[in-house]
Amino acid sequence: MNYPTPHIKAVPGDFAPTVLMPGDPLRAKFIAENFLETPRLVNNLRGVQGYTGTFEGVPVSVMASGMGMPSMAIYSNELYRAYGVENILRVGSAGAMQESVKLRDIVLGQGACHDSRMDRDFRLPGTFCPIASFELLCLAAGIAKEMGLSYHVGNLVSSDVFYHDEEGLPECETNLFRWKKMGALAVEMEAAALYMTAARWGKRALAICTVSDHLITGEATTGEERQTTFTDMMRLALRCAAEA
Repeated sequence: MNYPTPHIKAVPGDFAPTVLMPGDPLRAKFIAENFLETPRLVNNLRGVQGYTGTFEGVPVSVMASGMGMPSMAIYSNELYRAYGVENILRVGSAGAMQESVKLRDIVLGQGACHDSRMDRDFRLPGTFCPIASFELLCLAAGIAKEMGLSYHVGNLVSSDVFYHDEEGLPECETNLFRWKKMGALAVEMEAAALYMTAARWGKRALAICTVSDHLITGEATTGEERQTTFTDMMRLALRCAAEA
């Protein structure tokens, strides 16, 4: 893939081998300004800010993916293929689907169920199961335990739809009930696309999500809180980046 790409205006060497990818460009800016040493802006095309600096002496980049699987697939493809990125750590928010998962807990996405048609683009003779890098997952779980964080490891659900039209349906026919009964921990909108892209190009990926709202209890954080207060997740991802 040639550079600059249609969505990233940078040159090889601008990005570190490991990139943190929040959905929100302002969360990327917050991470760069508050955690990276000597961050420099390496991309601002379409207002999607990408920064590269160091954390504990190790080069680390951070850039937003935007919302949804198509956007994640675009940016992760271009980072992996044009800029030599080896590891992408999604640092996002998710909605809890189990009573045991609490607001602000961290979910490490071992796998990512999904309702997308994106996997059909690979023309496989069966169903592909998007999973995280085992190495990154083990690393993140070990660091989370060391940090004393409240975390869970299991399936995320990556959905193409945020506003499901389920008015009038009995509870047993809702998306929440169906995924919940299969043990899915939380729902978000990007991990499956990231895992598929990483698998296609022989790279590594892991989704690290903070529970921003709870689909069962109705608890929720504000947009500003999601942008600036999920610092446990940010520190966890940065430590993973430094050791990956």
